[in-house]
This record gives sequence, structure tokens and C-alpha cells, in this order.
Amino acid sequence: MNDIFEKLSLILKDRKGKSPESSYVSSLYHKGLEHTCSKINEESEELVHALKNESNERVVSEVADLWFHSLVALSMKDLSSDDILEELEKRFGVSGHTEKNNRNS
Repeated sequence: MNDIFEKLSLILKDRKGKSPESSYVSSLYHKGLEHTCSKINEESEELVHALKNESNERVVSEVADLWFHSLVALSMKDLSSDDILEELEKRFGVSGHTEKNNRNS
């Protein structure tokens, strides 16, 4: 399944230099990080609503929207899903409480 992250990464790189009229991703790059962060906030709210009130299919759809917009924002910061996967891998075998405490110190 990591192949989908690789495919998305290639698409995101390709769309960075394209005209905002040519694709939704290009329009997000054109509008900038602030706009994309607003989209992430909107998608987060929609996900919470779906989790509480809607079908599993809607939940999955909203998570996909959230992940997608998050990947676009990461790309704007020259980061990728690989960076997130590496961070998650580092956390294996570490208590969630310990990991959180380490972030706060």
C-alpha cells in the first residue's frame, strides 16, 4: 500500500509547477500554505462529524480527504509521507506516554 504514497508524491511534485487552472492540486499550491491549512481544518471537522454521525464509508472518505490535504501541505514544506512513516517507525516499542513526555521536554 505504500505504493499509493509514492504515486501521490509523484503527482504532487508534478503539479507544483503547473497552472492553477490545470488541476486542484496546482490551485492549492497557488493559494499557499495558509489556504491548505484551512482545508485541513475543514476536513478534520468533517471527519469528526462523520465519525460521530455517519457510515464507515463516509469516515473512510473523510480520512482520505484529510490525508490528501495533509500530504499537499507536507509537500509545501518539502516533506513527504516518507518523513511521517519514518517518525511512526521510530515510535514502535515506545510507550505513547513516554513518547508524548519526550516531545514536551
